[in-house]
Amino acid sequence: MFDSAVAWLTAQGRTGQWGTSPFTGNQRRTRQITGWLELGGMRIAELDDHPAGCIVVGGAHDYVTPATEPELYIQALVTDRRYHGHGIGRALLDWAATEAAERGVSLLRVDCYAGDDGRLVAYYENCGFTRTAPFTVGEWPGMLLHRRV
Repeated sequence: MFDSAVAWLTAQGRTGQWGTSPFTGNQRRTRQITGWLELGGMRIAELDDHPAGCIVVGGAHDYVTPATEPELYIQALVTDRRYHGHGIGRALLDWAATEAAERGVSLLRVDCYAGDDGRLVAYYENCGFTRTAPFTVGEWPGMLLHRRV
């Protein structure tokens, strides 16, 4: 899924988010994804018995301002580009909101790439998130967003 997203972004000339190289074969990315799986916060959405999207929830990344209340943090969200337009990402975000509520947490946060045309930030806003604060990691521009559940 990450490889298809990188290929699609690269074809659009939007390489600032994840670069141009596939995740497959990248040892750092493999360790990152394996870690998400081992911590138990990864969920896979299927469409017609095929993996169509992935969300990872858990604690906030260390590069964002800590929350002042209990939260559930979306560490990663990706959809396979073959299923673009099927609402997979929105369904996974809604699952995360339900999961937060079931855990008794009313704050759901996510960060995303805020460069290029800003479409990713707009996507999260369209899914009910509100901008919290911009940040940078090195030269990578990000936006922290939140949603009340």
